[in-house]
Amino acid sequence: MTSQVQLDAGVVTRCRRRVHLEHDPTMRDAPTLPPDPTGQQRKADAVEHRRAVATALGRVVGSDLMEIPHDVPSADRERVTLAAMQAGVPFIWGAALPRDPRGGRRGGIDLLVKESTGYVPVLVVRHKVSDPGQGARTSPLTLPRPGGARVDPLRKVRPQPRDQLRLAHAQRQLQASGFAAAGRATGGVIGMDADVVVWHDLEAPTWPGGRNALAEYDSRFSDRLAVASAAATGAEPLARPSRIVECRSCPWWPVCETDLKAARDVSLVVRGEDATALRKAGVTTVDDLAGLDPDQQVVPLVGMLHADAVILARAWLRDLTVVRRVSRMDVPRADVEVDVDMESFGDLGAYMWGCWLSGKDVGEEHGYRAFATWEPLPCADEARSFAEFWGWLTGVRLRARARGLSFKAYCYNELAENRWLLGSAERFKGQPGIPTLGQVREFISSDSWVDLFGIVREQFLCAHGKGLKTIAPVAGFRWRDPEAGGENSMRWYRDAVGMDGHPPDPDQRRRLLEYNEDDVRATHTLRAWMTSDAMDDLPFAGDL
Repeated sequence: MTSQVQLDAGVVTRCRRRVHLEHDPTMRDAPTLPPDPTGQQRKADAVEHRRAVATALGRVVGSDLMEIPHDVPSADRERVTLAAMQAGVPFIWGAALPRDPRGGRRGGIDLLVKESTGYVPVLVVRHKVSDPGQGARTSPLTLPRPGGARVDPLRKVRPQPRDQLRLAHAQRQLQASGFAAAGRATGGVIGMDADVVVWHDLEAPTWPGGRNALAEYDSRFSDRLAVASAAATGAEPLARPSRIVECRSCPWWPVCETDLKAARDVSLVVRGEDATALRKAGVTTVDDLAGLDPDQQVVPLVGMLHADAVILARAWLRDLTVVRRVSRMDVPRADVEVDVDMESFGDLGAYMWGCWLSGKDVGEEHGYRAFATWEPLPCADEARSFAEFWGWLTGVRLRARARGLSFKAYCYNELAENRWLLGSAERFKGQPGIPTLGQVREFISSDSWVDLFGIVREQFLCAHGKGLKTIAPVAGFRWRDPEAGGENSMRWYRDAVGMDGHPPDPDQRRRLLEYNEDDVRATHTLRAWMTSDAMDDLPFAGDL
């Protein structure tokens, strides 16, 4: 039986409701969000990265590489790819795989590699696919074949489920067309560093519950195919709107938000699995949830405590952004305080460490200072800026200790800062001013390093999210730039360092410095607010 719809690999990691909306003919004129400029830039960067990999591979394999043109209709690209596979071309770049009408599949893969019995798919991505360690099966880009793979003593696989599912989609298309290599299903990924191919055994039980990538893919794809088919034929929808993390960047959010607010859906307060569990228990609206007894759990929740969910629902009904969950706030303070915020550019590096110094005098001017490199990442100058930041911070810490003063440094969500503190110490070890990993670990595990996000999570209930851009305005702070945000800062950085062939833009550098300064001032303002008498006027969860 032939499927009426044909789906690409992206659907298996896409929201079910989005798949429905994309295939519902009645939604063609529905209002959607415009393309996100940052997302568009990421796509352009990915295209540029694939182009660089194709060029590098072409230098290695020469005439054994055939590239399928992208500027022709998809049907023509599929015919050319099919002819290339029939001819046994060793390497096929930009393959548009034959459609699988029975399976409902369409799509392509960056590279097909010919083995003796057929082809294996290889994906090219602009993110890291391995970490320091051992156990990954890799082959050099000069020998991009699974037969040339070895167990790498220096790399371990970085879990990237999306990559494996995309490989599984291509594998099923190859199998349907009769061109898949015999034996265990295998797929490769070339990552950001583009120096090796990391090979995945798609039949290995590496997924939860002992499943393999192919089984996980098959389950997800059959579900999405059913959702899309129902939408295309006007049947009863198999996917209803429910708020999840991906809603923040989904172009269909205006449609779903309207429906969810009209229904006062419970997912406006609790997301994902918790919303599903509550609906099954008959708790479908925010009003239903707010009416429950906080001390009597209806169903187990994974994202938060039952009592917190009930109080959040009551806060949402009162349009309260923040509610105290404790009667008295407990925020560590010190004589000398430094607020820290790091700016990074994807996985390429951290180009700025901004600090706001306040408290008692230690021989440094209070206020903002930044340690930055304006050379495009990755670059050697990043080591210099990190070393200067670490040296300054350590100097303040030591001078405070010498004067008998307490010291604390603060950030908002330490995961990002800790990643680049440790990563920078590892990457630049041995260079002037660079701390050892032990020194960094000692600092981030000490009570001198305070994560304000963790304190907010423990001591507040936040009806509209816990992000700094959401919480700090409640404390009275406002960013000077109306477009301030991590995603937009990526675009500003490109202009600031001249990444796209344009001269470096000093105005964008100033914009980034101002944005970073506002971030550290925001954490300073938030901390001061949390330890002020203003907390007495903030609603207490127990009173709701």
